[in-house]
Amino acid sequence: MSSDDVVAEARVVTIQYTLWNEAGEVLDTSRDRGPVDYLHGAGELVPGLERALEGQAVGAKLRVTVSPEDGYGLRDPEGKREFPREEFPEDASFEPGEQIVVEDEEGEELDLWVLAADAHKVVLDLNHPLAGETLHFEVEVVGLRPASAEELEHGHAHGDDEGACEDDEDQDEEG
Repeated sequence: MSSDDVVAEARVVTIQYTLWNEAGEVLDTSRDRGPVDYLHGAGELVPGLERALEGQAVGAKLRVTVSPEDGYGLRDPEGKREFPREEFPEDASFEPGEQIVVEDEEGEELDLWVLAADAHKVVLDLNHPLAGETLHFEVEVVGLRPASAEELEHGHAHGDDEGACEDDEDQDEEG
């Protein structure tokens, strides 16, 4: 088997997966919506799962347990923050559990999760909802191909639709 036949950096990997927690509750699965493509080595998967897939071939089936440190990290008890409602656009709505993206003072994008909101404040959590959780994956590698130059440049797989990705749209809007 050549290195082109196994999961490695700069390869687009297609997987079917199911994710569940310690209590056995299914948290996510691709089984009902179809396989998922990702660019191996680009950080699209939690590190523990990506390491487990390294070197696997199409047809490989794995059960992987990922510790919080190799998943979404440990929960930061200082991760909960309150913000005045007026710091957000007037028409913004906030639903508990919803993920939002905000820009920090340095222009970096941060993923945050809404805990609560009212007319005066918005309470956000900097912790991913699965931070602190041991994750259990059942994964099957169903496809593998070299990444295109565009996928490598964008840092993610574009999938089968071959349509424009958000990065393409952003570049079109910028000029």
